[in-house]
This record gives sequence, C-alpha cells and structure tokens, in this order.
Amino acid sequence: MSTVAQTEQNHHEHHAAKGFKRWLYTTNHKDIGSLYLIFSLTMFLIGGAMAMVIRAELFQPGLQLVDPHFFNQMTTVHGLIMVFGAVMPAFTGLANWMVPMMIGAPDMALPRMNNWSFWILPFAFAILLLSLFMEGGGPAFGWTFYAPLSTTYSNDNTALFVFAVHIMGISSIMGAINVIVTIVNLRAPGMTWMKLPLFVWTWLITAFLLIAVMPVLAGAVTMVLTDKYFGTSFFDAAGGGDPVMFQHIFWFFGHPEVYIMILPAFGIISTIIPTFSRKKLFGYASMVYATSSIALLSFIVWAHHMFTTGMPLAGELFFMYATMLISVPTGVKVFNWVATMWRGSISFEVPMLFAIAFIVLFTLGGFSGLMLAITPADFQYHDTYFVVAHFHYVLVTGAIFSIMAAAYYWLPKWTGHMYNEALAKWHFWLSLISVNVLFFPMHFVGLAGMPRRIPDYALQFADFNALISIGGFAFGLSQLLFVAVVYKCIKGGEQAPSKVWDGAEGLEWDIPSPAPYHTFSTPPEVK
Repeated sequence: MSTVAQTEQNHHEHHAAKGFKRWLYTTNHKDIGSLYLIFSLTMFLIGGAMAMVIRAELFQPGLQLVDPHFFNQMTTVHGLIMVFGAVMPAFTGLANWMVPMMIGAPDMALPRMNNWSFWILPFAFAILLLSLFMEGGGPAFGWTFYAPLSTTYSNDNTALFVFAVHIMGISSIMGAINVIVTIVNLRAPGMTWMKLPLFVWTWLITAFLLIAVMPVLAGAVTMVLTDKYFGTSFFDAAGGGDPVMFQHIFWFFGHPEVYIMILPAFGIISTIIPTFSRKKLFGYASMVYATSSIALLSFIVWAHHMFTTGMPLAGELFFMYATMLISVPTGVKVFNWVATMWRGSISFEVPMLFAIAFIVLFTLGGFSGLMLAITPADFQYHDTYFVVAHFHYVLVTGAIFSIMAAAYYWLPKWTGHMYNEALAKWHFWLSLISVNVLFFPMHFVGLAGMPRRIPDYALQFADFNALISIGGFAFGLSQLLFVAVVYKCIKGGEQAPSKVWDGAEGLEWDIPSPAPYHTFSTPPEVK
C-alpha cells in the first residue's frame, strides 16, 4: 500500500474509533505527539514532587523529614525521571507533531512503530516507580548509577531499574529511526536540505546522536546486571575489572545525551525568535553547521566528568581543550539569535519571553560549564552544588523553558484555541523569578564547598539553603499555573485566528512578504 493510501486509511481508523481505544491503536502522528506531551507533563510533575522532597529536607541543616537512604532514592529517581521521562519524551512529542507538517509529509514514515515506541514508555516508568515500593526501597545510587554503588552495594531494585532503562532505550532508538526515515524520505517536492526548518535539522542530528549512544547505555546497564547477578567482574577490581571503566562507558553515553536534551531546544528557539522579531533567521547555514559541530564534538569530551578520577596530563589537557571548543559553535548560535532580534520589530508574547529567558539563562549555564571545563578549577568544583547549579541552568532554563516556549507557540495551532494570555504571563514571570532564586545561590554554596547528594550540611550553608528551598517550592507551584493554562486552552476559550502569529516563518520558503506564520500548510513547490 502506498504511503498516502496508508495515511488515508489511518485517518479513517482514527475517526472511526472512539475514546481510549482510539489513543491505544492510533498511528496518527498528532495523536502520538499529544500522548508523548501528556506523558511528559505527568512525569515532570512526579519528578518535580521528588525535587520538593529533596528541597524540604534541605530547608534546614540536620535530618528532619526523610532518612538518608530515602533521600538518595529521591535524588536518583528525580534525575532519571526528568531526563528520560520529562525532557526526552517532550521533545519526541514535539517532533511527532511538527516534523511531518514542517516538511510537508502526510505522517511519520513508520506509524505503527511510532505507536509502539510511545506505549512501551509508561510501562518502563511504572517499573521504575514501583521499584520504590520494594523491600529496601528503590534505586539509591544516583542517576549516573556508578559501580560499585549499583552493583556491590545495591539491592534487588537494580534488576527493575536495568529493565526500565532498556525499555526507555528501545523507545528512544525506534523514535530516532522514525524521525530519520521521515525526514530523509518524506520531504515535499522542492524541500532541499538547506531549506529544512531548523527544528527539523536539530531533530535529525539529535536522532543520529540517539542511535549512536543508546546502545552504549544498554551495554553499561547490561554489564551492571551481569556483575550483580551473573558473577561477571566488569567493574569489580577484585575480579580483574575496573570501576573507572564504568564511568568511561557511562559518560560516553552521558555527554552526547545532554546534547540530545538541548539540540531540539535550539531548533525551537530558532523558530520562535524570527517569528516575533519579524525577521528571517540570521545565518541559517551557520546554524546548521554549528549544530552538526556540537553533535560531533559531544563524542570527544566525555572524560571532563572524570577529571578527579586521575588520568594522564595529556588526557586532562585533551578533554579540557575539546570541552572549551564546544563553546565556539554554541556561541555562534547565541550571536545568531541576538543578530536576528537586532533591529527587528519585536513583540513580547509569551513564547518570545520564554525564548529570550532561554538565551540569557542558558548562556549563563554555558559560562559555568566553561568554568567546569578547566581541569584545575574542576578539582575544586567537582561534586559540589556548583555542578548542580550548572546543569540545572542548562536543563531547566534551557531544555524545559524551550519546551514551554514551544507549547505556548504551537498550542493555538494544536487546539484551535488561544491560551489565556494573562495566566501565561503570570506563569512566565513566576517561573523566571523563582527558578533564579532556586538555582543561582547554588553557585555560591558550591564554591564554598557544599557537597551534592547529601541530606545534611554544615551550619554556614543554612541561610542560602532556606532561600534555595523557597525558590524551589515557588517554582514547583508555578508549574501548576502551566497545567491550568494548557487545560483551559484544550477545553476551549477564545478561538485562534488562522494566522496566530504574524511572523517570519514563511520567509524560509521565499514567500513574498508579509509572510503569514502558518505551520500547518505544506510548503509551496519550488518552480
């Protein structure tokens, strides 16, 4: 059956079936995109609740609310859920919704696999969350599950954790294959490579990263499993293994993984900034090359997480310089966004507010990353709250702010309704203020030597930690406003006009100005 006939059949099935059955069997890319986004929001709230437990315990010095073992479970599962359950599925949901539309495709190339790659995810996270109710509790070895903490010193929740990670990995690989096949094979006539919207480019590159590194993670967790249950000694020095080898394998996956969580964000920001600046994106080609450079460089910097494990001086210098090199293509992107806004006719709608906040705060996170890249300095910063501040600026004000920007930007197109502007602005400003109250002081306590992943701390950090926790609770509660805005928008409200944002999206197709922003139309064929 041809792709078009298959798609028409899918749409007939889609309208015939009702209720839960429709969602269960759907092969429609919009439905699956919505499922990913709803799942992601659910995980974001669950992971956020765990962060609230962490911040409640750290509100004062001493042990008051939870015992240290449960605290470790919270830090571990919070990290795993936010990375694999909130950020990655959100970007996959956005890809499912937008990539076919942006390239003029009728659907994703492999619709049934698309359905399967979503529906295995809830089971993976059910397994992970249910492990918390086991005797002895859930995984308590950090989201990085370093050996021997995850092998010698863990209980039987390790088996459930490994199984859950395998299922997540299978889902990611299938989703990535689907994105690549769709973009390569289903572009509309005249849609050449250098005419692809940047969101499509960033997702294509992200999909190749996923296919390259998810098997490495699968290998790492499999070796953890066999070390614990089958008598191997990959990471056990007593049997001839090497626990530091675990870190090399893990971070060879882990560093490209952090770029998997930020490259689609770059695509989103590169879509939103031109629209609300009423200008074509500055330096399109350089953005494509910069994204590719970041992806390639991400494979040769993994040991910057390991400066304190002891490595030859040549190794330290190589990883230091390679890490600092990544700031060059990242800087190109930031300058291009600023140049796009320069002398533009800017309007500050909510997606633009989130995008500008992203640029400023993500850049701040990038600067603290540059500090961590310098080997002798990293010896001081390693395993302190400075590192926690760094990666939360990159992932919360980076990845999550971009996801929120995308949600506000495309919600009117998805639902046909305009969101409540006043509530959305409240959500933005409360989030912006509280996220900085939450994470900025962590730089200070970190530089002063407060270690991460510890439920107690020295008295001199008490005031800052109380402030950080207040910021944390405020940020957590602010997200309930986001849920309210999305719910109200889906249920109804002011009807969205056909041209929601009068912007520069159409300029990519060289349509005569003024170009309407209209993502849903397929691009015009090139004569």
